Amino acid sequence: MKRLLLILAAVLMTAGTVNAQENTQEDRVRSDRKRVAVVLSGGGAKGMAHIGVLKVLEKAGIPIDIVTGTSMGSIIGGLYAIGYNAHALDSVARAQDWSYVISDKENLNNQSLRDRLKQYTYIFTTGLSIGKHETTGGGLIKGKNLAELFQQICTGYTDSLDFSKDLPIPFACVATNIIDNSEVDFHSGRLPQAMRASMSIPAAFAPVRLGDMVLVDGGLKNNYPADIAREMGADVIIGVTVQGAPKAADDMGGTMSIISQIVDVNCKNKVDENLAITDLHMQVDTKGYGSASFSAAAIDTLIRRGEEEAMRHWDDIIALKQRIGIDENFHPIILQPLRPQAMTEMRHVTGYTFENMTPQAEEFIRNKFNLHKRDSIDAGLAQQITTSMRIDLFYQTADCHFVPDDDGVRVIISAGNRKMVQLHAGMRYDLEEHASLQVSAEVPMKTATPMNADLTVRLGKRMMVRGAWTIHPRSFTRPTVDYTFRRNDIDIYDRGDRNYSILYHQHQVNLIPFNNDFRHFNLQMGLRWDYVTYRDRLVSDRLDNPVPLNDDHYYSYRIQANYISEDNWIFPTRGTRFKAEYAYYTDNFVKLNGKAGMSDIKASWRMSFTFGERFTLQPMVYGRLLFGDVIPSFGGNTIGGEWFGHYIEQQMPFAGIGNMEHVRKQFVAAQIQTQYRIGKNHYVLFRLAAGQQADKPKEFFDHRTLLGGQLAYYYNTIFGPVGASLGYSNHTKKPYFFLNLGYEF
Repeated sequence: MKRLLLILAAVLMTAGTVNAQENTQEDRVRSDRKRVAVVLSGGGAKGMAHIGVLKVLEKAGIPIDIVTGTSMGSIIGGLYAIGYNAHALDSVARAQDWSYVISDKENLNNQSLRDRLKQYTYIFTTGLSIGKHETTGGGLIKGKNLAELFQQICTGYTDSLDFSKDLPIPFACVATNIIDNSEVDFHSGRLPQAMRASMSIPAAFAPVRLGDMVLVDGGLKNNYPADIAREMGADVIIGVTVQGAPKAADDMGGTMSIISQIVDVNCKNKVDENLAITDLHMQVDTKGYGSASFSAAAIDTLIRRGEEEAMRHWDDIIALKQRIGIDENFHPIILQPLRPQAMTEMRHVTGYTFENMTPQAEEFIRNKFNLHKRDSIDAGLAQQITTSMRIDLFYQTADCHFVPDDDGVRVIISAGNRKMVQLHAGMRYDLEEHASLQVSAEVPMKTATPMNADLTVRLGKRMMVRGAWTIHPRSFTRPTVDYTFRRNDIDIYDRGDRNYSILYHQHQVNLIPFNNDFRHFNLQMGLRWDYVTYRDRLVSDRLDNPVPLNDDHYYSYRIQANYISEDNWIFPTRGTRFKAEYAYYTDNFVKLNGKAGMSDIKASWRMSFTFGERFTLQPMVYGRLLFGDVIPSFGGNTIGGEWFGHYIEQQMPFAGIGNMEHVRKQFVAAQIQTQYRIGKNHYVLFRLAAGQQADKPKEFFDHRTLLGGQLAYYYNTIFGPVGASLGYSNHTKKPYFFLNLGYEF
């Protein structure tokens, strides 16, 4: 969302000084010319072609006095009516991550880093609700992200309005009430809600419930609402449709194609009659694209095809100017969206109304945001309130909008159903551990102070059970306590040959009184208890005088900072990933084996720089430094593998080393990775790494530099990355091959 607002700000800085609010209908419509309406049909993603047509109409100098639309046409038309000219609409369309917008995923910017990680760990997530009967369902997608997007980009026009009097350009859109199969024409109300109702494709998106109506896609009754434009006073109608040829049986592939066909077949109501009253009709060729074609390449092509179709009618468009009653050199004022200041404009609050919220939840929001004393609000604070309702109070959907009142606005804060249990499941396979399964359950508690429990179980060579309890007070910290049991079966190598295998149990308790999230940043401070019991060890003949392993426990004081601004968890193209941690190990809260405790300092820092559209360069530095006379047997440095902390907590990856190898107490490394994307989801990665190790920092350069390289190919699927890598290092002096299927956990 931040990216969207920045793009809009850039567009607006280059715009003229005339704003939408400064131009009344009387200023724009001269009495000596005819009123012009643009009618935009539905069609899902295919409706992006409307933007291309609008570009040409603006270029030709055609005044637009009325806009009507259905489904995607209602979205493009509604935004145009509040001042988004064609080029601004182009920027908005290209700025969106549509895979997020048309889903119910949480905005990564609104999540804790732990919640972000879950999205890239599990391939299956489902939720159960408690409370009253579910009334927000009815579709595969609830549409909360669409609703939030509309709320954001309609800033300044989110109150209940008369669309003919209160918008810069009079506007209307169509929905269908499935209770009585009637057409519902929106001439007033809340613009974001009207657009959301108009595009609610049955079965795909949940309907919008308004009073005793259940509203779905308006295309079922009036997909091309030219008649409404005529009723609004249009003398000349310019219409755009994007429906393709009827689909054949061979075209019925996935769920979306079947849903699209059902909608298309039922979207022929009134079409012929409305085309008959259209003065200039443009049918855009959308062959090869469907209602769900929201990829960047598809959007680019559809907008271009809209321009091309309009340019084929260029002579007709110019001739239409004479019919309208204007000179061919006439150019109307092109409206601009609200100034950026309006997006942060403070509105005087006359009162707050809470809907579908418990008294405890209402009091939580009032206290957290100090609403008892707050007499003004802006769109940014409204977004913070809805985010807190979902994250802290566990509501599946949340909304905060303004209704005009006598001296300001009344703030309406409403919630959907609350989550009861969120279930997650993930699976993976690799050549080292073979198959693994991990499941997780999150359980929010209905308490005065919100709390949630989180249980995770992993099955495989490394077995793990973790239970966490988090409190969500009104303050900025979220105290957490967790317990983890691990049954680890680990192979340790020496220069590429397996040295020994070890089986041990580890019990771990974390008490984290300070656990704070600031957008991309998390800071934790707390105390940890570790208890390690060794069950078995198989030693090779190459290991001389193996060190005895004794069961032991440790108390450690810890502080950890974690910052991730990368745009993708697995294949980032921009952003930074930084993590630093300090731990002080003892066995009695003060000392370790009668001596000073062990200090553990570790950090990693990676940045991503993109050149062109496909090539990304990712430098990284990392390391772990251990200080103290006593090093716990389970806490020594190890390197190897693909990821940090994959097999054991202190593991650090190193290109060219496939299995875990012990290194000295002090280890630092630098890595450079190149990432090249082929097509949409294919990636080729090449890594070079160099590392130094020593028992003391001053001895770093007394030892040979470790060097390694790795070449990998991955295909990014909805089930996680699938691929393989081949590496070599001067430490192992042998190649290794690694196959990975699925998300890492």
